[in-house]
Amino acid sequence: MTSGRLRRLEEAVASTRLTTTLESLRPRTFLEFYGLAVIAVVVGAVIAAPLIAPDPLAQDLTAQLAGPSADHWLGTDNLGRDLWSRILYGGRVSIVTGVFVLLTAGAVGILYGAVSGYAGGIVDAVMMRIVDIFLSFPSIMLALLISAALGPTTRNAIIAIAAAWWPVYARLIRGQVIVVKEREFVTASRALGAGPVRNLFLTVLPNSFGVMKTIFVLDTGYAILAGSTLSFLGLGVSLPTPEWGVMIREALQYPTHWWFILSPGLALMLFVSAINFAGGIVTRSVHEVPIR
Repeated sequence: MTSGRLRRLEEAVASTRLTTTLESLRPRTFLEFYGLAVIAVVVGAVIAAPLIAPDPLAQDLTAQLAGPSADHWLGTDNLGRDLWSRILYGGRVSIVTGVFVLLTAGAVGILYGAVSGYAGGIVDAVMMRIVDIFLSFPSIMLALLISAALGPTTRNAIIAIAAAWWPVYARLIRGQVIVVKEREFVTASRALGAGPVRNLFLTVLPNSFGVMKTIFVLDTGYAILAGSTLSFLGLGVSLPTPEWGVMIREALQYPTHWWFILSPGLALMLFVSAINFAGGIVTRSVHEVPIR
């Protein structure tokens, strides 16, 4: 086979894989359309918050606990701050917290688990016993303990949740690496002279992310919930910074003013449920796109 024909064949295969991947990512049910639409609207709104909402920290004591109106679409809180604005700016904090939790926990867990699974033997055994120690604690309790020790800040909340979650990713990716490293193309790569580091990071690891795609998408919602939980308990974001969990905690002091607690609670529920519904797209793509 000439080099030109070989190149055309490789391009055709790459084009077919791209087409298959894009087709698998197309939403096919109402709930998947709903999830993507809500995610797009919420993310777009929180990014455009400075353009479509007033200052979330501006107080108007003459409008304390005012109901929804033309001036304040979602009403005001106990200090007369606009809830529409605080919801949008609070979404920024909640979403960024969730994303950074996944990036931190995922990076640590994937690297740790990949090295453990590829190394095998005594190295794998020792590294997994360390993971077992972390997993012996309920993740939310471990996050609470770490956050309480570090202090209530956004950065510390991210560190606390990531420290509690990375062992889960380490165990998952380890199992995938153990399976993939025995495949024929990995053996061929090793026979062609690829060293352990190159083989792990360029051959084994890229082909071990199948199930991890779904886990990461679904865990985005759980990470946002975990960050809001820490803030609700006073161990995450501190006042007066707007954040959905903090806003719910404030609103509990005024149970008769329904708009106060409904706004952040509904925003949190809608966004997390939308992520879970959209996760079905990634789940399907894992099964439909073949391993290379």
